[in-house]
Amino acid sequence: MSETIFTKIINKQIPADILFEDDRVLAFKDISPQAPVHFLVIPKKPIATTNDIQAEDEAVVGYMHRIAARIAAELGVAGDGFRTVMNCNAHGGQTVYHIHLHVLAGKPLGWPPYQERLKE
Repeated sequence: MSETIFTKIINKQIPADILFEDDRVLAFKDISPQAPVHFLVIPKKPIATTNDIQAEDEAVVGYMHRIAARIAAELGVAGDGFRTVMNCNAHGGQTVYHIHLHVLAGKPLGWPPYQERLKE
């Protein structure tokens, strides 16, 4: 896998507003937030897409979700709720080919299919 902007953030070559870091993951605020709270959780191991997750990666992917919930609680948005999203490849909206978990919160987040069911 080629070096990405996330690799450069992990290696401290590019600054980021870091919320959490340990030997497995790094979490930082998104530079183009789509909600009042929007941060990313990335594994330090480079994994290009969801399609590339191997059996040995399952623990770190689960850990990414645990850290997302922990940070959401620390930021005071866990109780109201938050959304986690991991895009995969071009049609899925992935632009950086290093898996990353988007965590969005701080306002009600609609979902078009759900909103349509509410109208019925």
